[in-house]
Amino acid sequence: MTSSGSTYADGPDLADFAGLLADRTRAAFCLALLDGRTWTASELARTAGVAQSTASAHLDRLVAGGILAEERQGRNRLLRLATADTAEMIENLAARAPFRPVPVRSLTDFNRRRALAHARVCYDHLAGTLAVAITDAMTERALLAWDYGPALTTAGRDWLRELGIADDRPDTSWRPHVRTCLDWTEQRPHLAGAVGAALFRHALDSSWLAYQGTSRVITVTDTGRAALGARLGLGPVRP
Repeated sequence: MTSSGSTYADGPDLADFAGLLADRTRAAFCLALLDGRTWTASELARTAGVAQSTASAHLDRLVAGGILAEERQGRNRLLRLATADTAEMIENLAARAPFRPVPVRSLTDFNRRRALAHARVCYDHLAGTLAVAITDAMTERALLAWDYGPALTTAGRDWLRELGIADDRPDTSWRPHVRTCLDWTEQRPHLAGAVGAALFRHALDSSWLAYQGTSRVITVTDTGRAALGARLGLGPVRP
């Protein structure tokens, strides 16, 4: 019984929580924030094509519901996804959501969508066709085992150490060692969790991968193509 004299329901209020994403504007905010950056309220409003006042009301709901976290810097309201778990939940939900047909208005628009499907950031790890291919290659080389869900094998731990990635970093110890997201473009799992995040950081630090401007799109460098071929036997990785 609570201090007000009421009691809790038999289960969590899933309908109320799901309602936080049952709006195209709020959903657009969450998908944009999958790039792992902190956005201003104004940037999110422009991305969703809504007025600042409308955006503010929607952001209030997402913050109150625990999906977003915010901080203030002067007059700016800065927002991000609350946790990595939240990002993975949104990616998994997106993978199960139907696609609405949208006309392609230009070659630039077509190329942007193709690049986004090929390789993009999902909060703190890689997503898209390339991420699924890396996960498959790690499985084929017995670096990942799936007997009881995804797990690093002894060979997988040795492989990470050879890359210079420690698999017991204290800053990621609170997260599951290996986790997967259901990729919304491929409808197959890609590597997430602490290992996925560490591998993505290593690829960026080693200049295998690079951000394409301020978008979620990730490009593979010539160095990355050579490294992925040598380390995982991946063939051409162009979109």
